[in-house]
Amino acid sequence: MFSVASLRQDFPILHRLVHDKPLVYLDNGATSQKPRQVIDVISQYYQQHNANVHRGVHLLGDESTQLFHQSRRTITAFFGAKPEELIVVRNTTEALNQVVYSWAEQHIQEGQVILATELEHHSNLVPWQELAKRKKLKLLHVPITQHGQLDLEVFKRLVHDNDISIFVCSHVSNTLGTKNPVEQMAEQVKAKHPAAKVVIDGAQAAPHLPINFNDSPFDFYAVSAHKMLGPMGIGGLLAKKELLSQMSPFLFGGGMINEVRLDEASFADDMEDRFTAGTPDVAGLVGWAAACEYLSRLGMKDVAVYDQVLVRAAVEKLDTVDEVEVVGITDPAQLSERVGAVTFLYKGVHAHDVGQILDSEGVAVRTGHHCTMPLHRKFGWPATVRVSFQVYNTVEELDVLITALEKVKRIFHK
Repeated sequence: MFSVASLRQDFPILHRLVHDKPLVYLDNGATSQKPRQVIDVISQYYQQHNANVHRGVHLLGDESTQLFHQSRRTITAFFGAKPEELIVVRNTTEALNQVVYSWAEQHIQEGQVILATELEHHSNLVPWQELAKRKKLKLLHVPITQHGQLDLEVFKRLVHDNDISIFVCSHVSNTLGTKNPVEQMAEQVKAKHPAAKVVIDGAQAAPHLPINFNDSPFDFYAVSAHKMLGPMGIGGLLAKKELLSQMSPFLFGGGMINEVRLDEASFADDMEDRFTAGTPDVAGLVGWAAACEYLSRLGMKDVAVYDQVLVRAAVEKLDTVDEVEVVGITDPAQLSERVGAVTFLYKGVHAHDVGQILDSEGVAVRTGHHCTMPLHRKFGWPATVRVSFQVYNTVEELDVLITALEKVKRIFHK
């Protein structure tokens, strides 16, 4: 197991003060902090290698192109995928829209069924809603139980009773931290509907769990770099190689073309180029690759084990605060199915007020509906407080959180 005290030295921002108090950063579900190893390679790229890729005959262009392709290999190896299976995008949201516009728009017909869930992030819900409107599709949802888990019995009935064309699901819920049994669910969908495609939102899973795309039953897997120690503004869509030839670009311009005439154009046969319109974010890709290398050195199995330490400690400590109600999975026997985040309500106090008071004590959390408004509406939550983790967080920081919550009580429950 890695040394948390040692790796914390790699993250410069963790050493700053917030309101004259040490920063306790528990908002990793929104974005993670970046180690020096990531910051330095981005800086080095701009200082030593900056040039556009593929278009130059000079040394800097060659170096930039080499870094571009090497970074792709590093990232795809981290996810157990092939380099040609990665479409580089800005974030998970764009990756999911890429599936909608590059594959589903051409292959899904009127009257077919998309199966989603009630706990999806808006990024894995709204694009499918819009597709359903355009194509006159049926959009169904697997319900979530009071304990924050998908109702698998209803899921089985929905799969049995409907002609599913696409199944979309978050690997890990960004709000509740629920680790959905996506492999099992994907296999059940494909057993009943062999032609169905499975689209997984991996934004909250990739920072915490080992992922092996090629050994999975998934057709598409979407991720963001910035949630897994990498830079903002870059992410990826992993797409099975056999599907790439069925996909059409939905962004057009330089870089992705083969030949252009005044009245028509053809597009690159190389899939690494075909879906890259314009100048790629080479520095971002280099930074993401460095983040993958950093996590690989820690070992994703150990990362997952340590995440469980933090999840269990957070649930146990929050349970000691009478005014706090943890939502989602709380049964100790099932906490292994909760990943990366613990979310709660504070009785009688709005989540935003709780968040502001915690901030005054140096504790950064996320408050609101976390882009899961249907989930919050179902349970009647106006807003929730989410505490989310990364490898640099400590159990001692959770003690600071509990102490900060005492200030909420002093102010609102005099």
